[in-house]
Amino acid sequence: MPATPDLPPLTLPQMLRRQAADHPERVALRQKDFGIWNPVTWRGYYDRARRFGLGLRALGLSDRAHVGILSENREEWVIAQLGIGIVDAITVGVYPTSPANEVAYVLGHAEVELVVCEDQEQTDKVLDSLDALTRVKRIIVIDPKGLRHYPKDRIVTFDEVEAMGAAFEAGHPGLADRLIDKQRLEDVALMVYTSGSTGKPKGAMITWANIRAQAAALIERLGLGPGTTHLSYLPLCHVAEQMLTAFAPPYVGSQVNFGESIRTVQEDLREVAPSIFLGVPRIWEKLHSAIYIKTIEAGGLRRWLCERAVAACEPFAEKPPAARTLGERLTFALCYLLVFRAWLNFIGLRRTGLAMTGAAPISPKIVHFFRTIGVPLVEVYGLTETSGMVTGQRLGHLVVGAVGEIIDGTDYRIGEGGELCVKGPTVFAGYYKNDDATRGSIRDGWLHTGDVVEEVDGQLRVVDRLKDIMITAGGKNLSPSEIENTVKSSPFVKECIVIAEGRKYVSALIQIDLETVGKWAEEKRIPYTNFRSLAENERVRDLIQAEIDAANRTLAQVAQIRRFHLLTKELDHDDDEVTATMKVRRANIQAKYAAEIAGLY
Repeated sequence: MPATPDLPPLTLPQMLRRQAADHPERVALRQKDFGIWNPVTWRGYYDRARRFGLGLRALGLSDRAHVGILSENREEWVIAQLGIGIVDAITVGVYPTSPANEVAYVLGHAEVELVVCEDQEQTDKVLDSLDALTRVKRIIVIDPKGLRHYPKDRIVTFDEVEAMGAAFEAGHPGLADRLIDKQRLEDVALMVYTSGSTGKPKGAMITWANIRAQAAALIERLGLGPGTTHLSYLPLCHVAEQMLTAFAPPYVGSQVNFGESIRTVQEDLREVAPSIFLGVPRIWEKLHSAIYIKTIEAGGLRRWLCERAVAACEPFAEKPPAARTLGERLTFALCYLLVFRAWLNFIGLRRTGLAMTGAAPISPKIVHFFRTIGVPLVEVYGLTETSGMVTGQRLGHLVVGAVGEIIDGTDYRIGEGGELCVKGPTVFAGYYKNDDATRGSIRDGWLHTGDVVEEVDGQLRVVDRLKDIMITAGGKNLSPSEIENTVKSSPFVKECIVIAEGRKYVSALIQIDLETVGKWAEEKRIPYTNFRSLAENERVRDLIQAEIDAANRTLAQVAQIRRFHLLTKELDHDDDEVTATMKVRRANIQAKYAAEIAGLY
């Protein structure tokens, strides 16, 4: 078990400068463009970030100002973020999938002065709301393709800002070093906006000290080091991806890789073969479905062999390899050679030394499946307000359904209603322009997470969000996420929204997985034209009923789903049904589908 590191008392820009001095030629970043992985050294990373930051000063950026970034993951994201930090400004990430009105809300609330946009699509979102964004001085565009006729007084390219920074540096020698030297760990470094599943997003202020403490926790719990490689693909405006892409690398010297797009993740995984991988539950569900489809396509003897391999290795999936018996090791080795190795190559995780799931609840059956086939998967838990991970499992001690032990240097207690409260150096500085919410979240020095937990075998298990616990008409307390995740372990179910509050029994709205149900329909020669026609097919309903019946057999009688309605469209962020992180907006869903829900009762 790695010891908790005693990291230098330096901010992220100060550590970036040190890495550039100590390991100038070591590769820090790689980005894939037109099929070629282009490296950026630590010296190149620092030089570009410094020039970009000074370019922002040349554009008139104020002291401690806020700069927005609206882009998919790419090297320019972190170069901009560190550059913003170098010149003593604050980064505000915005989800690139957000519609214009949500982008405008975050940029306006955060009072940003400059916005970095990836391309024409993102630039248009800002331009559409520019009249309301009175503080925005300029838009900085990474890929200017298609912007030839856009207003030149409003738009400048990323490359031009770097060039302006180089010229500004020549006229202000030593300015960057002076700005970096005066930074303090307690300064706010980053604003991460919450997903807004129950209201408007809130801007969580994260300090350099929070980032340093989170980096130390990641090193201790996950064993990060100079040899660690990571593929960055989850949104960088979310704290989960910030941990592995921006927070830890300057402290440990690890390497970050950026693929060509979010759509090429699986191909990029196979090429990078990262040593560490972070997936949110939806990613693991998609990978599970992809393997399931491959198994269906194999058919006959090969399908039987796949199913037998999983069944043979399931009983010792949670056992560390060193603790397995000789028979178990031989069984796994044979199954690995015949089946699992091909699966791991297919999903790109054959060389991964540690994989994580976090950011939302996940079905234990999904976790168990990946551990069975040889993915070294651990569960971690954290919040935006804890700057990322606050509990995490170790591979040597896997407890099914738990999220591990609290990170070193952090205290916890279980408060009223089973709510987890934590205190430590990763706890954020508060919500921007929202003192009431800050006081409601941090009381007497303790962060109230809003999550109900219980202790299991020395680890914590998250039961549900405190506000999501449902009480039936019979007075029974139910955890909707536990029921939902049990159902979602089916490869045919993409989303499940439980209805139970004040009701005499549990019902659910179900969204089918178009890909897996579509493949099943093809195998059964069931014709369909689109999502709606598939969801309305009676045989598809019978299929989902069988999956719910199987899930019900593992649930307490009071938690079993008695009736369900199949949604005829996929839940959509643009329709205000899910957040940018695909969290269900329960209140919106229940209002929108009130008639369908009434029909279930």
